[in-house]
Amino acid sequence: MPELALVTGGETGIGEAIVAALEAEGFEVRTASRRNGWDLTAAGATERLIAELPRLDLLVNNAGIAESAPIAKTSDEMWALHFELNVHVPFRLCRAAYPLLKAAPAGRVVNMASTAALEGSPYIAAYAASKHALLGLTRVMAKEWKGIQVNAVCPGFVDTPLTERSVANIVAVSDLSQEEAREALARQNKGGKLITPTEVADAVAKLVREGGTGQEVVLD
Repeated sequence: MPELALVTGGETGIGEAIVAALEAEGFEVRTASRRNGWDLTAAGATERLIAELPRLDLLVNNAGIAESAPIAKTSDEMWALHFELNVHVPFRLCRAAYPLLKAAPAGRVVNMASTAALEGSPYIAAYAASKHALLGLTRVMAKEWKGIQVNAVCPGFVDTPLTERSVANIVAVSDLSQEEAREALARQNKGGKLITPTEVADAVAKLVREGGTGQEVVLD
């Protein structure tokens, strides 16, 4: 019987690449997002999702949101939505999945954090704060959950539709063209280019293969 993985936000971008990488590793993979009928912010949704699983060997908390605005223009709604999707949903999923992961021969959790969880940048207060919180949760879980491997991947800007929305926001509030905006984001990565979803997926697969806990893999 293959190991079972659950990947949130597994239908597009990074999530889609993670699903392909895990399937190549021999996992049976299930996904959950609005695209396949799961609004994980709805009351009780995370608990219902976990209750439907026969077992669980790996939980990948990938779904999230990234919007930008100056602090003075960051609304309560924007702030709350970032924490709901980027922190509260992963927390509730981890809490609900704990018994299944503990019962698995090798239970594992990978949380998709960000280089924004390691440092601050202008105009991403809600995103950076929420990813700091997710990374903090990961660190606590890694120390508290004996027998379960808990790790985080912290990518910089990745070439996904989410980044394209960031490009559109930059174009809307600046004199930059779309290409100039993409290049500006790419320069914020130390490598000077946008990371590919496959690179992120490969990092997840490597964590799953090699084991260990409390790791924070930075991709920039």
